[in-house]
Amino acid sequence: MRIQSTFAPLFVLSLSVSGCGLFQPHVPNSAPGTDKAPPPATAPLGAQGQSVANLDQTTDAEKAAAKAAPAAAGRALGSVSVALGSPAEQGFWLKTPLVVAPGKGRVTLASGKSVAVDLMPGQGGSLLSLPAYRALGLALTDLPQVTVTAD
Repeated sequence: MRIQSTFAPLFVLSLSVSGCGLFQPHVPNSAPGTDKAPPPATAPLGAQGQSVANLDQTTDAEKAAAKAAPAAAGRALGSVSVALGSPAEQGFWLKTPLVVAPGKGRVTLASGKSVAVDLMPGQGGSLLSLPAYRALGLALTDLPQVTVTAD
């Protein structure tokens, strides 16, 4: 009996001490709402990096040629959603799994706006060049559906 009476207080004491970490009082900061970490410092959009105009190195002649009237005959390859490709790669191009060999072609929006592009084989999603995005009047975050035609 004596052994049980010795362990009972120790058992109760260990339970009470183990729960101390669960009930720590909340001490508010001096001002309400300041207990959160401050947001990370960010610069306004455009303050860092390069502008879209600086990244697009195509000439006015290249832009005019790409916007020229579509070719009379062409072979429709299909419709795909496109995303913005690498701005570091200049020119009017479309990388798409719809083609297996490089060639010339055109992409057309549902609105009828179109631009001539170099068609290049690609894997996964289709990517359209920055100059082609700009020529079509697309926002850089747009993911438009385009019809692809090979010349």
